[in-house]
Amino acid sequence: MGQVAWKGLFLSLFDYKTEKYVIAKNKKVGILYRVVQLSILAYLVGWVFVVKKGYQDTDTSLQSSVITKVKGVAFTNTSELGERLWDVADYVIPPQGENVFFVMTNLIVTPNQRQAMCPESVSIPDALCYKDGDCPAGQAVVAGNGVKTGRCLKERDSIRGTCEILAWCPVEKRSKPKKPLLASAENFTVYIKNSIRFPKFKFSKMNVLATDNESYLKSCRYSTEHPYCPIFLLGNIVRWAGSDFHEMALEGGVIGIQIEWNCDLDKAPSECNPHYSFSRLDNKFAEKSVSSGYNFRFAKYYRDADGVDYRTLFKAYGIRFDVMVNGKAGKFNIIPTVINIGSGLALMGAGAFFCDLVLLYLIKKSNFYRGKKYEEVKSSSRKSLSSPTLNGNQSPDQLGGL
Repeated sequence: MGQVAWKGLFLSLFDYKTEKYVIAKNKKVGILYRVVQLSILAYLVGWVFVVKKGYQDTDTSLQSSVITKVKGVAFTNTSELGERLWDVADYVIPPQGENVFFVMTNLIVTPNQRQAMCPESVSIPDALCYKDGDCPAGQAVVAGNGVKTGRCLKERDSIRGTCEILAWCPVEKRSKPKKPLLASAENFTVYIKNSIRFPKFKFSKMNVLATDNESYLKSCRYSTEHPYCPIFLLGNIVRWAGSDFHEMALEGGVIGIQIEWNCDLDKAPSECNPHYSFSRLDNKFAEKSVSSGYNFRFAKYYRDADGVDYRTLFKAYGIRFDVMVNGKAGKFNIIPTVINIGSGLALMGAGAFFCDLVLLYLIKKSNFYRGKKYEEVKSSSRKSLSSPTLNGNQSPDQLGGL
């Protein structure tokens, strides 16, 4: 690059560019410009301000408390337990409900277990044996119930047997239940008390109707007409989640109860209402899977007259309910309003820039419009006018005629 080019580049740093407004009589570009303007205006007003409420400051740090109470009784008559009445202390785990609670709907009972030696279940692969050497003493049975003693126990005329174990005997039954024991749990009720607070706006509310009528919560049931009655039938919750209660009660499952608080605090507090939704969280399509359902084990321990401990083992099937709360609150604030209006004006400028590109580069007469839009102006340098030199042959009249 020559010296002249470097000099021109250096001098261009001191050029000043000013806007020149050109009215282009081109209907296509004019229509495009108005369409772009209307689209940006519709987006700003319709989406930003009406739908998303861009004029509001929001608070998503919801503080929430959940308390649950289940009520209902059931009567059963089985060979293991005999006649028995089940109340909330028997079938709700944990007894003090919070945002997660479990309602037992079915169970397998193994009564009178004592620590002794007995054969392991034939359904445990690691317990199958052909000789005593297959049962090394002191080795725990993988996925089993106890520790091997070193003996292989076989039935008469049988080639294969099971290892003898030290465990709580007899071992648990492995057969799955045929029908839910507590099928009447469908009519049990659960009270879900939810208190929320939006700390930024110091706004608090509860999902229970503010009333002095003590019988209200004893007689009401939740519906879309009574959103402030937090008493739910378990059967309705499962049905709203898209499942059948008796089918789910057989092997258990997990139900999600979602409470959403979306509050527009520019309106009256009575307009801020809870919205409930229900969904099944376990894999309901895996009905034939070995991992389907929901169950766990617990035991109740006793001591006989001789001071020997024994227990009743329960394998409990049931429905776990997870109560999840979320939401947000919004209130008018000048700062987000100004920011969103400024963003809209910037988009208007972007629309004009786009139409300029179309006018100057994408249509047939683009060269003509470019020539009209961009004009280079150079300041004219003044030349100093020197007085003409008088000589002897020029008269003042001749000079005046120049």
